[in-house]
Amino acid sequence: MDTKYLDKIEYPKILEILSGFAVTSIGKNLAKGLMPFTDLGRARKALAETTESHILLYRKASPPISEIADITVFLKALKAQGSLSATALLELGNILKMSRELKEYFHSDIDTSFCVNLIEYFSCLYSNPSIEQAVFSAILDENTIDDHASTTLWHIRKDIQKLESEIRQKLNSYLRASYIQEPVVTIRAGRFVIPVKQERQSEISGFIHDISSSGSTVFIEPITIFDMNNKLNSLKIEENNEIEKILHDLTSLFYPYINELEQNAKLIGKIDFSFAKAKYARSINANEPVLQEEKSINLIKARHPLIDSSKVVPISLPLGKDFSCLIITGPNTGGKTVALKTTRSFVCNGSKWYVYSSRRKKYCLCFR
Repeated sequence: MDTKYLDKIEYPKILEILSGFAVTSIGKNLAKGLMPFTDLGRARKALAETTESHILLYRKASPPISEIADITVFLKALKAQGSLSATALLELGNILKMSRELKEYFHSDIDTSFCVNLIEYFSCLYSNPSIEQAVFSAILDENTIDDHASTTLWHIRKDIQKLESEIRQKLNSYLRASYIQEPVVTIRAGRFVIPVKQERQSEISGFIHDISSSGSTVFIEPITIFDMNNKLNSLKIEENNEIEKILHDLTSLFYPYINELEQNAKLIGKIDFSFAKAKYARSINANEPVLQEEKSINLIKARHPLIDSSKVVPISLPLGKDFSCLIITGPNTGGKTVALKTTRSFVCNGSKWYVYSSRRKKYCLCFR
């Protein structure tokens, strides 16, 4: 279809408004890329989907949809049998969670047998509560793995906590000395240290790990805790290795379901798009038009969607049945252009239109 005609009826503006009702980036892209249908069957199906979504909005409220990440890179890693980060696993877990909640939304409370078009989206969503639970019980957030993600991790972290407490207790005995700049235990380069006055650093045996910007304080690791710090760092390496193992084990759970995850993301986007159309329709108090194969239209109190609903003047316009040519006349700002745009926006592609204008501010609509 020639987009210049769509620009004339301000179609891109409508798509921009429509995209604002979508939640996911996939849904927004579907809205912005929506083009008029050239096939009557597809047009009717799309309208029916919107109507079904519209009914569900009133009966069940909005579906549980939130933004989902672009999982393309994650799926490539899964295909290569790689290991995913905590953030990536949470995103995949979120898709499984949202898919399950959408299925529950659709199948609970009321009879949804009337949704003969939407059911193919909801029924094809893949859910896996066991994997979902495994991910969310092990990963608290993108930076935190739960202590109980594995028995080994729990024991390592208990040892770390115990050793850190012992190191702090030992360092606290230094904090009452006169060479201490400030009575606090701090960490530099991953090792516990104490702040010592620069001019008195020779009074304590240890390793300097840092110096303050003013040069008045040196951060020293006393020799007495050197081995303890080494052991602590060794435990932290074990902790990181165990976390990597946990992440790999969780990743492997998704290996058999790459296609399902990809399909879920697309289906969530389509459902989001369908409900975005319904929300937009509700916002402008729209009704589903009746499409027909005959080259005729019958607009009944039609309103241009881009005009303020409190100011727009509805028009009723039959054309193509009893007559195929209609002249619209009137003064400037009398509504002729709006009538033309409103009428053109309701016409299915396939009917040839001719629009003529004259110096007398008259317009002629013709069907052919």
